[in-house]
Amino acid sequence: MSRDDLRFFNPWGDVEVTKNHLPHWQQPGVVYFVTWRLADSIPKEKLDGLFSEREDWKQQHPEPWDEGTEAKYHRLFSTRMDDWMDGGHGACLLRVRENADVVSAALHHFESDRTAMLSFVVMPNHVHALFAVHVDWTLEEVVQSWKSYTAKQINRRMGRTGQLWQKDYFDRLVRDGRHFGNCVRYIRGNGPNARLPESSFSLWESELAKNIE
Repeated sequence: MSRDDLRFFNPWGDVEVTKNHLPHWQQPGVVYFVTWRLADSIPKEKLDGLFSEREDWKQQHPEPWDEGTEAKYHRLFSTRMDDWMDGGHGACLLRVRENADVVSAALHHFESDRTAMLSFVVMPNHVHALFAVHVDWTLEEVVQSWKSYTAKQINRRMGRTGQLWQKDYFDRLVRDGRHFGNCVRYIRGNGPNARLPESSFSLWESELAKNIE
């Protein structure tokens, strides 16, 4: 996939809004930045307070957002969430190389069929992925298939049962080339910025992402 092939969010196009625990904005064939995490990665009391505060803020700032509003949202909420995940709470099962490899293989499995993977990082207790979804598939179908398969494989490997991933996921439609570059740089810097050794996370980049400085 070349940069000319990328499709970004069209604010004048039709947007499908689905909701499980979180709202998800979708357009066919566009690029998404998606985060999902292990169930024990953030203490519940922290999340409850953040979600309450976030819902109040979103009532006053309905989507879709302009660039300035989205930047403010991420300063207030996403940055806090990322800092908590990078703090290494929970068992951090993805620090085990074989478990991280299960996730990495799953993210590549549907390449050219359901997705075009652009970049991802498997951190000790969460995953960030940047990818385009084929027009015949929905974001929910793709992410749920990854989570379901990897949960079964990792639980089997570790001899454990029960919930592996936190329900739902966080996603945002990539607006344009500038936003795309910011997402690539964020994923690339997640491990080093969390001061983790290279053995503790798995970074993968497509050739297109590698060309982003």
